[in-house]
Amino acid sequence: MKIIVVGTGFVGLPHAAVCSEYGHEVIAYDIDEKRIEAYRSGEREAIERYVNEPGLVSAMSKTSGRYLSFTTNLAEVIEGVDVVFMCLNTPPQRDGSTDLSYVTTAAHTLGELLAKRQEKSRVVIVNKSTVPIGTARLMESILNEHGVENFGVASNPEFLAQGSAIEGSRHPDRVVVGADNAEDFQLLRRVYSQFVNHVRIAYVETTPETAEAIKYMANSLLLTYISYWNGVGARLAETFPNILMEDLKVGVTADSRISKWGSYVSNGAGGSCFGKDIQSLIYQFKRAGQPTDLLQAVYGINEYQKQYIFDRAVHEAGFSFNNKTITILGLAFKKRTNDMRDSAALKAVESLLGRGVAHIRAYDPLAMDVAQSHWFHPDKNSLFERISYHESPAEALAGSDAVYISTDWEEFRGLSRTIMQTVPAPYLVMDARRMIPDYEALVAKGYDYLPVGGTLMKGEAV
Repeated sequence: MKIIVVGTGFVGLPHAAVCSEYGHEVIAYDIDEKRIEAYRSGEREAIERYVNEPGLVSAMSKTSGRYLSFTTNLAEVIEGVDVVFMCLNTPPQRDGSTDLSYVTTAAHTLGELLAKRQEKSRVVIVNKSTVPIGTARLMESILNEHGVENFGVASNPEFLAQGSAIEGSRHPDRVVVGADNAEDFQLLRRVYSQFVNHVRIAYVETTPETAEAIKYMANSLLLTYISYWNGVGARLAETFPNILMEDLKVGVTADSRISKWGSYVSNGAGGSCFGKDIQSLIYQFKRAGQPTDLLQAVYGINEYQKQYIFDRAVHEAGFSFNNKTITILGLAFKKRTNDMRDSAALKAVESLLGRGVAHIRAYDPLAMDVAQSHWFHPDKNSLFERISYHESPAEALAGSDAVYISTDWEEFRGLSRTIMQTVPAPYLVMDARRMIPDYEALVAKGYDYLPVGGTLMKGEAV
């Protein structure tokens, strides 16, 4: 089949690469010429500057130039296309609604080009982005407005976890296709032929509206799991002495009816999906006159969790942030990605600067370039000038008064020795990811250890 993927970010590029592995002719389109040139180059460093996913570059190299190509000129490749996947940014607006401007702009561009096709064979335009319920109908009206013939609009939401997008594309737990007629379902069965009737993969064919709702329901439920453990599980272990977080988790999730996923405690969930999607669903419900108490509570707990440990540092450890130097380890929202969208580190930096810290020393194995670009400000008096960027945890720790572990990078599990070799006690370790298993060694040497899901451990006198 001939497939066009519109948008080459964290969703579009892995989807294009994996579709091409199955022998489809895939053209990945983007308006960003520098991005497209980076993908054409095949160079790992250039590609990962835009999308950093394990296995992505290898997947692209297998088919690039044969089944996978890249373009900034949609008009040159539109003839003979069978399926167009829309993998576009759908950012939140201040009121929680979804900004669909990228989607509608692309739909108008597609409408103009598809209306001029010489060949009028069936084409299906497919939303892979998370979009409000009813967006498929909106796109259908735009394409009708341009006089496009013989087309369908479908919803095929992605359920990928960043850091494992290639593996998730190759071995999904489900494929959800929402369309209106048999011809469109048949076209998409050809795209996903390896998953249809698979013994371990749910292949769901439904209405476009149901497909759109499945994505919102799934992400909201996942965030509910996370917020429940942070808002109840973590609070139990932080409030009452002698509650062991790991044992609490095992004892509760031994019940087969209770999900093991999400039963960890942290500084909240980030990334491009959870927060944005639950806000959008709240907005959609409010517009429909439906109550949103549960969803708002879930969202509020998750946002509070991103800076809650600093309140604990003040009240439990007696730590004053004013005029201090703080190290932040981890800037991406999770390990194995350089994506900082809705990262807990963003909220942490704002909170720390608001508390009057003199200097923030930051380190992340992948997200340093993204971070510097995000916090760059032409105003030399900007508070963000107080952030410096470092090449290793030890370099970032040097000269600091406390450390905040924000991301679950595996290299931070061995941090206790680095801390003891780099900064003297007394010193505060704020472990928002429970990354230090041998915290007793720190406490024995006089370091204060404050974990999420646990009480403060005061450093012993040495």
